[in-house]
Amino acid sequence: MTGFGAADGEVGGTRVSIEVRSVNHRFFNPSIKLPSELTKWEAEVREALRRGIARGHVSLTARVERKQSDAVHIDEERFAAYLQQARALHEKYQLGVVDAAALLRLPNVIATSEAEIPGSAAELTAIVDRAVAALDAMRSAEGARLETYLRERLALIEQAVGRIAERAPARIIEQRDRLRAAIQDLAGGVAVDEGRLAQEIAILADRLDVAEEVSRFHSHFAAFRATLSSPLADGVGKRLGFLLQELLREANTTGSKGNDATILQDVILIKEELERIREQVENLE
Repeated sequence: MTGFGAADGEVGGTRVSIEVRSVNHRFFNPSIKLPSELTKWEAEVREALRRGIARGHVSLTARVERKQSDAVHIDEERFAAYLQQARALHEKYQLGVVDAAALLRLPNVIATSEAEIPGSAAELTAIVDRAVAALDAMRSAEGARLETYLRERLALIEQAVGRIAERAPARIIEQRDRLRAAIQDLAGGVAVDEGRLAQEIAILADRLDVAEEVSRFHSHFAAFRATLSSPLADGVGKRLGFLLQELLREANTTGSKGNDATILQDVILIKEELERIREQVENLE
């Protein structure tokens, strides 16, 4: 799930700002960018992220607010060496005036001060924990919106299954009557074995019966809603994904038994809604 969280605080008297972003990913995939003063605690930062985020592509960026007086310094010895070489080239090749600004842009003339921070890993991870908490709050709000969306889609599927269950008995009667009429036409007035006809009708009814599929549909609906209402410790994504596979299996079986335009129309609707749900379930933790 997507999210963003930020927090700041002090580590050894130095102000540190942390930003954490996440996007959907099947596994926990952290990307940590720390200034050189904080890299010694990268392992602790990674573990703090793992404690707060089960899965997702997570990007953490830290910034250190350095004092202005210590922020940069000019390496005068290096500057003097560049100047001496520039003057030698000027005399040799009759170049223009030596530009001090150009010399300052040469490598390693101006350097950033990266003094050791005397703080502790605990101070840094406490800031990380607050940033992760802010990210989790945003992800929870998004999760609530997704839950509402999933329940609405599930309700549409349930309505379609209800229409199939209502249509199924009439469809069997129609198929029975059609079979009886076809046999009588083929018999051409010859007496038909009613016992054998009844047997064929029973076989047809059993082949077209979707009562078991409808029952399993409702069982999966209940499990899906229960999972949304009572999230598991390791997240709901995997369980919902499994339930979606089962729902799709029932939809395919119902479609193969359908042999009816009205039922097949609802089966197509069910598959479309299941695909919409699948796309969103991939974003859930």
